[in-house]
Amino acid sequence: MNFGMKAFYNGSSFERSDIPVLDNDSYFQGMVDAIAAGWRACAYFGVPCEGGATLYSIFSARGGSGELGIAATTVGRTFPSLARLCPQLHLFEREIAEQCLVRPEGHPWFKPVRFQKPLIPGDSFWKECDGAGLIPAVMDFYRVEGAEVHEVAVGPVHAGIIEPGHFRFQCHGEEVFHLEIALGFQHRGIERALIGAPSPRTMHQMETIAGDSTVGHGQAYCMIMESLAGIFASPRAETIRGIALELERLANHTGDLGAIAGDVGYLPTASFCGRIRGDFLNMTAALCGSRFGRGLLRPGGVGFDCDSELVDDLSRRLQTAREELAGAVELLWNSPSVMARLEDIGMVSEADAREIGLVGPPARACGLNRDIRRDHPYGIFRMSQIPVITATGGDVASRTRLRWLEAERSLAFIDEQVRHLPRGNHRSQMKPLGANRCAVALTEGWRGEICHVALTDRNSRFERYKIVDPSFHNWNGLGLALRGEQISDFPLCNKSFNLSYCGFDL
Repeated sequence: MNFGMKAFYNGSSFERSDIPVLDNDSYFQGMVDAIAAGWRACAYFGVPCEGGATLYSIFSARGGSGELGIAATTVGRTFPSLARLCPQLHLFEREIAEQCLVRPEGHPWFKPVRFQKPLIPGDSFWKECDGAGLIPAVMDFYRVEGAEVHEVAVGPVHAGIIEPGHFRFQCHGEEVFHLEIALGFQHRGIERALIGAPSPRTMHQMETIAGDSTVGHGQAYCMIMESLAGIFASPRAETIRGIALELERLANHTGDLGAIAGDVGYLPTASFCGRIRGDFLNMTAALCGSRFGRGLLRPGGVGFDCDSELVDDLSRRLQTAREELAGAVELLWNSPSVMARLEDIGMVSEADAREIGLVGPPARACGLNRDIRRDHPYGIFRMSQIPVITATGGDVASRTRLRWLEAERSLAFIDEQVRHLPRGNHRSQMKPLGANRCAVALTEGWRGEICHVALTDRNSRFERYKIVDPSFHNWNGLGLALRGEQISDFPLCNKSFNLSYCGFDL
């Protein structure tokens, strides 16, 4: 069943005229039917047009078919909200309203997402949009009424060197009834800036969408460009990209393991993981000179090759890091006081995770078996698979343990790839991009699914470039995890998700 959508596969491009433009009833009913059948929304966005907007939806098929589907419809100044029936769409609908000045009628909690200006000039219907109303978190928050119910506001300025975000808790004593999250403080207008691209600086913009996901977003952009140009990166380049992506995963998972240990006051694992994270970052720096992988991925391949001396050096470093990380994490599992603090805290059920569309480690920790590297393989993962690991607890302990299990498999994968690095060129010559085409690329960043969509115009420039960071799917999961918990559990739950503010605030 394709629900009126065009079927395609990850990393492909096609004529924009091939995208089915459905009537409103067929389009919105098709979305409801697709989600009811187990399909999941990867992206749902609008392109402003005269008197309204053209809406595009991209869905991932349930099961192992590897299919993606896309469809479109044109609406006027309003369109029917599906958020009550399909909660995973509610943030997408609010974003469409903010960017395209079209209102989702019947939306249950209609308010700005990033407090940004629309993609086209015009008067916004946001009543708060004059003057101070453009400031993030200047809005009405959900409130719980009742005796002794009180409100706690946290942020946007936090204790520590972290990005700004505002959290509003509704509490009774220490118990959290509801958490509402307001972001937008990091909004940089990236999607607006990409209209009319690509340009020489576009790759650098992609590398800074979320600085700790440089390789994940860089891979998606390279896939878009290569697909639009009708070229393929060499097996050697794809292998180096895969190594860099898993090093990025290792560095961040290791850092999170240490940070979670630190949040419960267990300093041995916190200290060890802080240092070992640096070892993985230094391996990435050995590949390209940047600890975060900037400059490594380029459309057509990679900017730096990997010689035999570097291969031997990486193999030695990996073996040492593997042994040290295993020892540091074993201390965590063998400390009953630590595990008691992690277990049954910040639980999200599998049903809730599926309904709101969680991705990445938080989804897999709830038992959802989804991973782009296997479900929609790309690059080296078309030839070399990494086993997908899931847990069933849905709590902080499950999200913590899952990071270690994924780190183990990433270590084994990198070791295998560096020992069998294909021969050949590391960079292919780019060609002109196709005009009036659509390209879609999904990658599995360390936080989860990354989705990039490009629509080119008749001059082969980006008319619209849509980016969905995994944090966009997962922030609501953090809100659910706090319900019924103690407010003192917030730092621990927050770190167990470790979502990106700037990746959300595009």
